[in-house]
Amino acid sequence: MTATSPAIEDYLKTIYAHTEWQDAPITPSVLAARLGIAPSSVTEMVKKLAAQRLVWHRPYGAIVLTDAGTDRALAVVRRHRLIETWLVRDMGYVWDAVHDEAEVLEHAISDRLLESIDEHLGRPRRDPHGDPIPQADGAVLRVETLPVTDAPPGHDGVVVRVNDRDPAVLRLVMDAGVVPGASVRVVSVSDDGACVRVAGREVELTRRAAEDIRVTV
Repeated sequence: MTATSPAIEDYLKTIYAHTEWQDAPITPSVLAARLGIAPSSVTEMVKKLAAQRLVWHRPYGAIVLTDAGTDRALAVVRRHRLIETWLVRDMGYVWDAVHDEAEVLEHAISDRLLESIDEHLGRPRRDPHGDPIPQADGAVLRVETLPVTDAPPGHDGVVVRVNDRDPAVLRLVMDAGVVPGASVRVVSVSDDGACVRVAGREVELTRRAAEDIRVTV
């Protein structure tokens, strides 16, 4: 298996994405759950990644990308997010339907075509969900944010990112107008969810949805 195989790219991208918006490191069991595969398969692949010096890992410990692993992960993330942006802007896809398409295309697209798509789109900095698109040199635009569930009542902010893990949540918040770029005020937060005010009306969010929405600090 080479270092450019789709499987390795998926592993590196998933490890990177796990700590992109929070600090808790990823463990083999969490990685297996995120990828939907057996823990034994993860153990074997992590050994291969470590042998290629793409990750650091001690038995039963967290998995951490090396500098080389981070560079490779960023390249895959860049392809994925540019493809998602292209599908929404030019191909008529809605934002809850692009993830699976991008998962397939990210392994097949050439660097030349990716550069053409990036130029055609005006070199966007964020994908439709608000995730930053790494630049060709690996630079990433970062904004300080917090999830709605961590914001105090009365907090005013701009929606930066909505996690794309759940299409149902994406459809819910899109219908409510709680999308990247929207100004919101946090009205209340509870164990069951949160209430935010957007465009003059109050929107009730489930706990999962509120956790998935990040706003400016």
